[in-house]
Amino acid sequence: MSLESVRSFFQEHDPSISVIVTEASSATVALAAEAHGVEPAQIAKTICLRIGDRTVLVVLGGMARLDNKKSRDALGGKPRMLDAEDVVKATSHPVGGVCPFGLPQPLPVYCDVSLKAYDIVVPAAGATNAAVRITPERMAELTGAEWVDVSQ
Repeated sequence: MSLESVRSFFQEHDPSISVIVTEASSATVALAAEAHGVEPAQIAKTICLRIGDRTVLVVLGGMARLDNKKSRDALGGKPRMLDAEDVVKATSHPVGGVCPFGLPQPLPVYCDVSLKAYDIVVPAAGATNAAVRITPERMAELTGAEWVDVSQ
């Protein structure tokens, strides 16, 4: 269902973007980079966080790590990672397939500046073996994301 919600999202918002489903798992940055023939830093990993009573998504370059101080300042509070069950409840996507597309309800999306190092990034697409190729700018535009600097 999650993969289908992402396909529907792109069909509605930008039919020129195709969801790529691979035989190989792309559930981790290393696996995704190998499956899609890109550098690990080009993988756009989506992290689901709780800040106070808000749930947000932060999309970072594959090799970037969340900086606690920067993220607290930029996001307005101390971020806590959600567990796998809560991630699925919030996004409908399984861990390893989490993305800012095809969500059951809108969530605030933040794109880290680490994504701007590449012309094309590869975020997951709702399944542990699905992704899309997209420019960081188009991803932010389609998801209504705010650009932030929250990585180390």
